[in-house]
Amino acid sequence: MSEFQKAVDKLREIIQKYDNIVFFGGAGVSTESGIPDFRSVDGLYNQQYDYPPEAILSRTFYRGKPDEFFRFYRNKMLFPDALPNAAHRKLAELEEQGKVRAVITQNIDGLHQKAGSKTVLELHGSVLRNYCEECHSFYDLSYIMNSTGIPTCQKCGGRVKPDVVLYQEGLDQKTLNDAIRFLREAQVCIIGGTSLAVYPAAGLIDYFAGDKLVVINMSPTSRDKHADLLISEPIAKVFEQL
Repeated sequence: MSEFQKAVDKLREIIQKYDNIVFFGGAGVSTESGIPDFRSVDGLYNQQYDYPPEAILSRTFYRGKPDEFFRFYRNKMLFPDALPNAAHRKLAELEEQGKVRAVITQNIDGLHQKAGSKTVLELHGSVLRNYCEECHSFYDLSYIMNSTGIPTCQKCGGRVKPDVVLYQEGLDQKTLNDAIRFLREAQVCIIGGTSLAVYPAAGLIDYFAGDKLVVINMSPTSRDKHADLLISEPIAKVFEQL
């Protein structure tokens, strides 16, 4: 039996034993659905943009250069045709079985919900929600996709802002509180597809004090040495074996 299969078997045993599991995920969960991690700067990016992604996705940039912000946002952050992969689907299935209590995600693509997960805490918001900054009217993803330049409200003419947390913005307090509660109460925390490099989101793991910590990520994370089970494989590959 391969080391990979042994690790999958151990993960399966953990899932079978416990019924209060929280999943904490990041970009690596969605890359296997064809959504690139915007931090991996490619040649195409360098040809098209004069600023690093983190600068463009900041509140200062959004305020000062909205045209350039929305050009990047439509080109690099929106993937309406992306489909859930094996990890999304298995997490939804485990929630239905009463195993997974919550999915805490740093992703903004809505794929967990598309797969059927009900309790999804979106730390960084969602591209599926957009609101007028003046009258707070709601607009869906297609409205942003089909607009040009700076999207404006049909009712009052105000700027329509994606409900995503930009750099220099705070996380939603209720979402944070809910995430902390789920992690504090969890017996098992599965960290998947995240290098745990983005704070304050990554710091939430400090609230987990349960029995088993599982880390599934291609690159090293700050929690590897604390993990009861460490799997350095693509997360969809792992979950499709469960």
